Amino acid sequence: MAKRLAIVLTEGYADWECALLMATARGDCGAETVVLTPGGADVTSLGGLAVKSAGKAEAAMPADFDVLVVCGGTIWQSGAAPDLSAPVGRFVSAGKPVAAICDATLEFARLGLFDTRAHTGNYPGQLGKLVPDYRGAAHYRDQPQAVNDRGVITASGAAPATFAREILEAIGLGSAELRDYLAMYGDEHGRRRAEEC
Repeated sequence: MAKRLAIVLTEGYADWECALLMATARGDCGAETVVLTPGGADVTSLGGLAVKSAGKAEAAMPADFDVLVVCGGTIWQSGAAPDLSAPVGRFVSAGKPVAAICDATLEFARLGLFDTRAHTGNYPGQLGKLVPDYRGAAHYRDQPQAVNDRGVITASGAAPATFAREILEAIGLGSAELRDYLAMYGDEHGRRRAEEC
């Protein structure tokens, strides 16, 4: 049976953050990606890409999906941020991975998922600055790659390749070939650093 990924997109979601994951999961791994949104409303990205919702993010059930992925975007720093505590809690309780990238990590911080887990985000200090109850500073990893600690996957908005890799590996779709393919998306940054030295 094909793996199923629940991808939560919100109004103003960041186009690039889950695009590589979704394309790789479907095109290279034969998985199914299902777009869920707050309230089941259709949404438009920062870049103007309109997406039709397949259902309500709040209703996502671990019996139906192998992972719950929350995309970043402008909404997470606003008063309009949706409450995803119910679906995230269900997945964590069921032992299914959950993933957040960029400002979506703010939601995981609000839910206390970082209190005892290694995690990352956009930059050191952002989570503590924007989430008053954040207690995970000692577990923050200031690194450009995604982090997976006991099924909670996090990444900065500049790390969609390792974010995709960690998610696909967490649901059993990883391979050496897939790692090499996804690493290719970071090659240009490694070369630039080498040329600047």
